[in-house]
Parts: sequence; C-alpha cells; structure tokens
Amino acid sequence: MIYPAVTHKVPIIPMSETKYILGALLEFVYPLEDPHIQSLNELVSVLGAATKYDFAGVITTLRKLLVASHFLESDPTRVYAIASRFELEEEARIASKYTLSVQVLDAPLSEDLKYITAYSYRQLLDLHRRRADAAVALLKVPSDVKCMQCNGSTFSVYTIPKWWYQFERMAKEELSVRPTSDVIFGIGFLAKAAMASECQRCAGSILDSWKFLQGLKKAIDNLPSTI
Repeated sequence: MIYPAVTHKVPIIPMSETKYILGALLEFVYPLEDPHIQSLNELVSVLGAATKYDFAGVITTLRKLLVASHFLESDPTRVYAIASRFELEEEARIASKYTLSVQVLDAPLSEDLKYITAYSYRQLLDLHRRRADAAVALLKVPSDVKCMQCNGSTFSVYTIPKWWYQFERMAKEELSVRPTSDVIFGIGFLAKAAMASECQRCAGSILDSWKFLQGLKKAIDNLPSTI
C-alpha cells in the first residue's frame, strides 16, 4: 500500500512587532541574560509588547528599569509620560519628583504624551504650581540677618540687607519654573545676589547667614514633591 506523503507546515503567525522587539521580549522571558535597553525608545517599545501579551515578569523588570537614575535624570518628563501611559502609578510618582528640576512646559515633546490623559498631565502641572507657591511663601528673612554696610547706620539698622531683596527676586523667578532648592542655594546663584546688591559687605552677610539659608533650604526640600 502506498501512503500519501505527509507534509508538516510550521504555522506562520503575523505579528506587528519588529524582530528586535520580539527578540528582546523573548530574551527577558528565557533564562538568558536580560537584553541591554539603552534608550527610552527601546524601553517603551518592549514595554508595549510586554503589556500587549501580558508578560507580567517582563513588565516588572521594565518598571524598575524605567525609573533608573540615568533615565530619570536625563528625561524625567518623558519617564513620567511613559509611566502614566501604561498606568504605572508608583513610577509616575517617582518621575514627578524629578520633573521639578526641569521646565515642564519647555520639555521636548514626545510621542508618549499623546497617550496620557489630560488628568495625568494636569496633575504634574499642579504639582509644580503648588510647590512653587509654597516655596515662594517660605522666602522670609528673619530680623537678625544683618549686613555691616546695609545696616551700619542708626537709620538703617532695622532694614533688610540689600542682598536679600536681590536673592528674593531671583529666587521667585527660578522657583516659578523649577520649584526645587537645587539652583537658588548654589554658590553661583548667591554670588549673583551679592553682586546685584552693589554692596561690598553683602557677600560677607550671606556667608554669616549660612544657618538661616540652610534651614530655608531644608524647609523647601521638605515640601510635598510628588503627585
């Protein structure tokens, strides 16, 4: 008896992901060394595929990678957008803190912003506004901060040193766009305030006020910093 030849065809399943994305996804699944994700573009592509196919373990790994320091420091606004897009609440909170050091409205546009809700974006803007307002409200100088030249006469002994007026003005401008203490307590920023005062003794007054400035910095740092 002659039997007909049997042919075994491997089924072809069409998939929308690229070879790289599928390869990276499978490398995360199999007991191999995890692939090296070098950019947020790569990460969001693999995260999208992992979410689509419900690869929980891969999603967990990518969530940790998303909030790696090099991504948060280089592009915190996009990290926030990616976290919001995939409803990763904890990662969105972490990223929101890092966005305080950048001007959100001037941040580069990314495709990820297309996929987040107006609510998520408004949350970020509200965080910046509330923290800026709270930080500005803390800019009050105590009466014991003096300058030997600004307060050197009977008529000016109770006035505020000129450097403070300059510091307060510049700090309000800075905090309105980046509501953190990173810039306004830097040596360069304080030096500008001293120079703008046009008082030869104000620089010394700033140095003598280090305890007050340290306390002010701590108070700003302790303000709510996440959505």
